[in-house]
Amino acid sequence: MTAPRVPLAGGAAVAPCRVYDVALLDLDGVVYVGPEAVPGVPGALAAARAAGMRLGFVTNNASRTPEEVAAHLTDLAVPAGPPDVITSSQAAATVVAQRLGAGARVLPVGGPGVAAALRAAGLAVVSRAEEQPRAVVQGYGRDVGWTELAEAVVAVRNGAEHVATNADATIPSAHGPLPGNGALVGVVSGVTGRPPLVTGKPDPAMHAECVRRTGARRPLVVGDRLDTDVEGGRRAAAATLLVLSGVTNPATLLAAGPARRPDLLAPDAGGLLTTHPPVTAEDGGWRCGGWVARVGGGAADGALRLGRDAAGAAADADGLDGLRAMCVAHWARHPGAAAPAPVAAADEAAAAVLRRWGLGG
Repeated sequence: MTAPRVPLAGGAAVAPCRVYDVALLDLDGVVYVGPEAVPGVPGALAAARAAGMRLGFVTNNASRTPEEVAAHLTDLAVPAGPPDVITSSQAAATVVAQRLGAGARVLPVGGPGVAAALRAAGLAVVSRAEEQPRAVVQGYGRDVGWTELAEAVVAVRNGAEHVATNADATIPSAHGPLPGNGALVGVVSGVTGRPPLVTGKPDPAMHAECVRRTGARRPLVVGDRLDTDVEGGRRAAAATLLVLSGVTNPATLLAAGPARRPDLLAPDAGGLLTTHPPVTAEDGGWRCGGWVARVGGGAADGALRLGRDAAGAAADADGLDGLRAMCVAHWARHPGAAAPAPVAAADEAAAAVLRRWGLGG
């Protein structure tokens, strides 16, 4: 019987920009962090386009309109137009219009992008719970405060359906993770006792819409979150590339469950331009480049033990191949469930890599 495929193990012998026809890119933590582009990413995306790859931008951030997002991208040297952008506000508005019909009254909570998407979908936007909205659509907005949350609570208590554009607990920033829409959605649902309907990623509707718009035949989802980007890509039957320029760290990646394990891994979206080494079984362990990860091997019971060949010293200065090997070794041991991954180093080079990735050592 053939062993099940382990995510990451296959790598990519050809750069993804030459294999996949469309990259479906998350924005926060992938293209930019806060107002600034991730270093090197605008050039990498330009090179991917030059190689023939098309780009679509799929964001759970509901605060801005597609026009505003496209203008921001263009200012960051990533040319884009509104049709290239899919926001979670658009997905939520489509769902609400389908459920309630055109003209239904809806109370938006969030940035301007929420109300704009509702109007574009033919819904009637109201500002107070006393106007008896049939739904509350809640998306991220930096200026959302107590008054807006209180109106949402009253409307939901009065029978309005609570729809969340996404449940991301955090957003990336130059200062580290900050409260995201999920944190504020939790305030409303915590007070009302009613869980929201969540329409953004990982629901596959957003990626499916982008596939329809671009005509993608072989899309690649590129994101920094396991719970939205990777799981959403898998649910949309698309390959996934996780980048470490946003909120996911190596410890979280190692402990990921089956639905949240990416096909490819890179420091940032420059991974579209490079080959990705495979991870192969070897003598009871898993090898990637000059690194080998084994379970046990003298370490604490059940720990992953990472070691490096002398020949692999110069080939992988950042140790990303070592992280790939550890992920595959751990996931092969836990194919059906998420599990914590204690790690140990077989040598000082491995210890330095584990420290680099925040895994001890």
